[in-house]
Amino acid sequence: MQNSQRKSQGEAAVPAGEAKYWVKTVGRGAEILEALAAGGPGRGLSVTEVGKACGISKSAAFGILQTLRHYGMVADEGEGMNRRYRLGMALARLGDRARAQVSLRDVARPVLARLSEATGMAARVAVPEAGQAVVIDQVDRAVGPGLDLRMGTRELPHCSGLGKALLAALPEDEARALLAASGLPRRTSRTITDEPTLLAHLRDVRASGYALDDEEDAEGIFCIGSVLRDHRGEPAGAISVTGLKLDLPSWRFQELGREVRDAAGEISGALGYVVEAAGRQGPGALDT
Repeated sequence: MQNSQRKSQGEAAVPAGEAKYWVKTVGRGAEILEALAAGGPGRGLSVTEVGKACGISKSAAFGILQTLRHYGMVADEGEGMNRRYRLGMALARLGDRARAQVSLRDVARPVLARLSEATGMAARVAVPEAGQAVVIDQVDRAVGPGLDLRMGTRELPHCSGLGKALLAALPEDEARALLAASGLPRRTSRTITDEPTLLAHLRDVRASGYALDDEEDAEGIFCIGSVLRDHRGEPAGAISVTGLKLDLPSWRFQELGREVRDAAGEISGALGYVVEAAGRQGPGALDT
């Protein structure tokens, strides 16, 4: 029987390869929590609405709701036909603890390793600090000449892939204020030092989801970065790949940009970012 058929009969769809370890009731409980989360603020959901949303009977929905209520994961109000259910505050406590247990470096490291292997380039992760991007971890390229990339390096916001990815994630008024404080010093002949031009460039970054530093920070070197978002949709950091330009064609930059953007999306998901709720995953750079 197909997963969609099972779902309509009240059985949670089982991910491929996990049937042996799948506990149906736990899966249904998770689906109920998702249904309550999708209900948004306000009136909550009735047991009938919960059952309908999850494809299970009212009695099954009621039993699971009451169990989750016992653990504080579901709360209810009202009586009888007017009883409504919503998410419980125990989830907020668990969410705080989950976030405290997450290390950006640990989450990003395996993704950076795969990205470096796939691209043959150095992959890095940075966090915002005082308007700059501070590198906290990197995976060096496996082949070819090495680059002098060091931990703790501070990347300028207007001319580096990491910096521009983070800068583009800010509202434009905040980006203007940051640029006013940091300035737009020229690093190479290709550095953008005009604020209106840079702000227009950042709009392209937001649209494409990745940022390109095309020899703007150092001659002969390019860097492509994309922002990481946390559970609130706020910028938590950025990742990038860095390599020697060597007359790479424009289509290769676009290809690398999509790879970096996808890797950033994977890390953001592990940090609790939900694309459907926060809109299209953004910022990273310019399709060149």
